[in-house]
Amino acid sequence: MLARVSAALTWLGRQALPLRCLVCEEPGSAGLDLCAACHAALPWNDHACPLCALPLPEGTPARCCGVCLHDPPRQAAAAAAFLYAAPVDQLLRRFKFHHDLAAGRLLSQLMLQRVPGFVIGPLAPVPLHRQRLRTRGYDQALELTRPLARALRQPLWCGLHRDRLTSAQSALDADARRRNLHDAFAITTPPPARLTVVDDVMTTGATLDAAVHALQRVGLPDPAVWVCARVP
Repeated sequence: MLARVSAALTWLGRQALPLRCLVCEEPGSAGLDLCAACHAALPWNDHACPLCALPLPEGTPARCCGVCLHDPPRQAAAAAAFLYAAPVDQLLRRFKFHHDLAAGRLLSQLMLQRVPGFVIGPLAPVPLHRQRLRTRGYDQALELTRPLARALRQPLWCGLHRDRLTSAQSALDADARRRNLHDAFAITTPPPARLTVVDDVMTTGATLDAAVHALQRVGLPDPAVWVCARVP
C-alpha cells in the first residue's frame, strides 16, 4: 500500500514539475532529470576488472586485472556503473556533501541501467557512523541503495553497522585508509546467504574491503560489491 502511494505521489510530482537536467539545466529526457546530451556523455565503466571494477584498456579481454591476479580482493565480484569523472563526479559531490537528494535519485536511476549479473539477493548499504549521520542528516549510501532495492524487488539489509568513528578517508593515502578502517564495521544481525554491498564511490577499496571482511568474519564467504563510481 505504501509503495503504491509513493509511486502515485512521484507520478503527480512529475506532472507538476517538468524534468530538468541536473547537469546543464536543459529539459530532461527519457523520464530522467538529465538531458540526452549529458546522458550521452556519461562515463560508463562497461569494460572493467570483475573483481575490483578498475577499468581495463579497450580491446583487452574482460578478465581480472594484474593486481587482482597477484593479490585477489576479499569480495567475490565488483562492479561500478561509472568512472569517477564528469559529470558523475559533480553529481556525487552534490549528493554527498551538499544535500542534493535529487542528484542521488538520478544516480540510482542511472545505476539501474547497468545492473550487474551478480545482484540476485539483498542489498546492503555501507553505513555512516551515527555521529557523522547526525552531522550530515542523511546516509548517502542508504539513499542510493533504497531505490535500487525497490526497483529490483530485493530486500534492503541494514545489518552492517559502522562501529567506530573514523577519520575522513579523502585525506589519507591507501595504506592509511586501510589502517583507519581496521575493525570499523560490525554485524548486528545474521546476514543472508547472498549479499551485495552498495556504496557511492570506490577509490582504493579500503572501505568496502573492511565491510566485506566484517561479513566474512560472521560466515558469509562471498559478498559482492556494487558502487556508483570507481576512481580509475
